[in-house]
Amino acid sequence: MSSRFKDLWDKSKDGSATQQRSFLRFAIIALGVFVLFLFIKKDNIITWVSAGVTLNKQNRQIENYQNEIRTLGDQIQTLTSNKDSLETYAREQFYFAEPGETVYLIEE
Repeated sequence: MSSRFKDLWDKSKDGSATQQRSFLRFAIIALGVFVLFLFIKKDNIITWVSAGVTLNKQNRQIENYQNEIRTLGDQIQTLTSNKDSLETYAREQFYFAEPGETVYLIEE
């Protein structure tokens, strides 16, 4: 097999199979370059794909945080514009009560 592989690179032995042997040489070199870029180099395809996945995940996180910021901004706007809504929020979230009121907490 080794001598056959060495004969492949010897152009004087091409004979009538010049095109086939040239294509085989090209295929071997292309495969070597492909393997080099796929696995060996520092900036290989696997690194590119993992960076793309990470980038997409971070973009989704950014969108989620922006939606949360909008929701909280709307909630702040509602609480600061209306005293009744602020009082309702304080009673529900922090269990505030006016003096003399009896408050019953029902756990769900």
